[in-house]
Amino acid sequence: MAASSFVIDVDYEQPAAEAGAACDTRHAWARVPPEPSQDERSALKERIRRLLRERNAVMVSHFYVHPDLQDLAEETGGIVSDSLEMARFGRDHAAQTLVVSGVRFMGETAKILSPEKRVLMPDLDANCSLDLGCPVDEFSAFCDRHPDRTVVVYANTSAAVKARADWLVTSSCALDVVSALHAQGRKILWAPDRHLGDYIQRQTGADMVSWNGACIVHDEFKALELELLKKAHPAAKVLVHPESPADVIALADAVGSTSAILGAAQRMDASEFIVATDTGMLHKLRTLNPGKTFIEAPTAGNGATCKSCAHCPWMAMNGLVELANALETGAGEVHVDPALGLRARVPIDRMLAFTAGLKNGQAPGRLVAGIGAA
Repeated sequence: MAASSFVIDVDYEQPAAEAGAACDTRHAWARVPPEPSQDERSALKERIRRLLRERNAVMVSHFYVHPDLQDLAEETGGIVSDSLEMARFGRDHAAQTLVVSGVRFMGETAKILSPEKRVLMPDLDANCSLDLGCPVDEFSAFCDRHPDRTVVVYANTSAAVKARADWLVTSSCALDVVSALHAQGRKILWAPDRHLGDYIQRQTGADMVSWNGACIVHDEFKALELELLKKAHPAAKVLVHPESPADVIALADAVGSTSAILGAAQRMDASEFIVATDTGMLHKLRTLNPGKTFIEAPTAGNGATCKSCAHCPWMAMNGLVELANALETGAGEVHVDPALGLRARVPIDRMLAFTAGLKNGQAPGRLVAGIGAA
């Protein structure tokens, strides 16, 4: 149907190792599908709609994937959301097949929470620099050097790393979980994103040691360039994801997860916003706020070819052709060892119970009682 995909090399520098708390993953790759023509796009969408009905399947798409996959998920009764809501939705939906458009850890999480369901992804090679940069053997050794600490890991990790943790968090609940643990006097071992960990430590005052990882997208936002862009758009509000560097976060009018950024854009009294997160987010921001302007935050200086190329190459691997083929043939099925999945589910269930309890008005401290260090 469409031309064959092309492979791009992804060069990024993982931060220098500190006391064995990082793994060098300086080079990776992504296979990005070409854009189908308009006629091909229409035919693919219709094929996918039919296959979803025939396979008793539902789509779960992240805010960072192609707009076609976001729109199609919502048009067919699925969801477009952050990783926390993706996890909840897939677990609770009656469909027996979940089609996860995102990166591999999201598909694994869906399978862990719904082991009886079939979980498909458009491309199983769609990965994440945070996951790649936190291999379980090195991470387990790091945990073993800090046996007195409660292990809190970000969702952007493998099933094996989750299985080594006490708690899983997403960017939408990390502050609440760590605040509650800190209030009980817990010392925290955090992994893998150092920027998010630093932000949480500054906000909570918790005693934290951190794995030294970073997201290749958010790590590239530049404070100096952002200041210049703010001067060019003095009325604009700045929305920043906390995986960004501290000097970028310091310039923000609102800091939060993808869902929090969406909420801030809708609530704030402004017509113009500068957004420091993956550019895939702009589709939903513009859809929900048609009278507002959203500008990509800069990732490079004046001499750069691209002033803002802030799009995850692995998220870009999700395409309509790949999604249709996964539904048609079963390619891209996610498998998680059942025993590993049972262990990994413990910290995920704790997160989901914690966030559900907060929504129901329970005190955070009551939601973490009795859970010690790993």
